Amino acid sequence: MNRVPFTLRIDEKEHGLLKHLSEIEDRSINDLLNEVIKAFLSKPTKREARLEATLAGLRAYRQRDPEFQTAIAAFVEAEAVFEDPLEAKTGPVQAKLRDLFNA
Repeated sequence: MNRVPFTLRIDEKEHGLLKHLSEIEDRSINDLLNEVIKAFLSKPTKREARLEATLAGLRAYRQRDPEFQTAIAAFVEAEAVFEDPLEAKTGPVQAKLRDLFNA
C-alpha cells in the first residue's frame, strides 16, 4: 500500500510522550500513529451505530409488513379520526372521509 506524506501538529507534551513510548516499544512514532489511526477508523462512531440500528429496524419492519399495509391502514385511520388543525375542515375530501367513517 502506498503511503502519503502527512504533516501533523501536536502539543509538545504529547510529542514527548509519543517519543518516550516509541523508545519503550522500539517502534517509530510514525508506526505508533498509524496503528492508532487504523484502530480509530475501524470502529463505528456513535452516529454510525445509531444509523445502523435505525436501518436494521427499518429492514425488520419491511419484513413484517412488506407492502406497508399496516402503515397505510394506520395512516388512513389517523386521517379519518383525528382532526388536523392545518387542514381545511370543510373541504370535499375531508367531508367525504368523515361521512364514510361516521366521524
